[in-house]
Amino acid sequence: MSQIFSRGKLLLTSEYVVLDGAEALAVPTNWGQEFFFREQQESDHQIFWTGKHQGQIWLTTKIDYKSWQILESNNPDAAEFVLKTLKNCQLLGSTKFDTNQNIEITSDLQFPANYGLGSSSTLMASLAKWADVDAFVLNEKSLGGSGYDVAVAKANHSILFKIENNLPTYKEIDFKPKFLEDLIFVHLNKKQDSREGIRLYRSKGKSVHLIAKFNHNTQQVLKSNQLSEFSDLMIEHENRLSEFLELETTKKRFFDDCPSFIKSLGAWGGDFVLTSRFEDYEKYFSKKGFETIIPWNEMVYS
Repeated sequence: MSQIFSRGKLLLTSEYVVLDGAEALAVPTNWGQEFFFREQQESDHQIFWTGKHQGQIWLTTKIDYKSWQILESNNPDAAEFVLKTLKNCQLLGSTKFDTNQNIEITSDLQFPANYGLGSSSTLMASLAKWADVDAFVLNEKSLGGSGYDVAVAKANHSILFKIENNLPTYKEIDFKPKFLEDLIFVHLNKKQDSREGIRLYRSKGKSVHLIAKFNHNTQQVLKSNQLSEFSDLMIEHENRLSEFLELETTKKRFFDDCPSFIKSLGAWGGDFVLTSRFEDYEKYFSKKGFETIIPWNEMVYS
């Protein structure tokens, strides 16, 4: 079988505000999603899709792509999403479904689903590449969101992402300040519903002033070469968004006595946070019930 691989993502700056055009810094992860496919000349015009999670099968479905019907599945809801997304590929001009060939597809997510590293975006990027359609349009039709996560998967590189004239744009950058080895990611033991977070953000109304502030913050992050400077920028980022959203920062909620900054990544309240090492940091987070701690160099692809 042929293979496509798309990396996961972490959004370091401008969460939420990226939806309204703020510039955002995002990085790819070492983990991603593998996408295997094989096309055989048959007369059945069927798709056999197997979904795996860290090697374990969680979805099997068979789809007739002429009638767009699910013929069988062990997970009807997930199969409906697969059917919808494949149909969107056809609507966007893919020629994959113009023959009577049988198609075998296997997707295998390498990281735990509650990590929030992009189980959907990695699938969108790989599926779009296989079907030869625009990944951003496919993502918009199938899922929605800013598209920064798809951009990271496409770029396979750290990026600056921005929505301009309602279109996603990005450029690859090198983000390698010398203090990266001091940074760690801590998992909050649950996956946050990003759509719920977006609804809250949208309820506050668009703020041009806020967008300008986060654009500045992102640019300053890129220029920072000292951990103390980077830490101050992360604290400023959290406090400004906390005030706008009228939500407690994650630090105040869980780690009020932490001697380092705590920066939320993506939707607030779940997934990973970014912080830096300090004396007995592993013991500190463990005592609070957070056992998953991953150094920057183990998490981020460079």
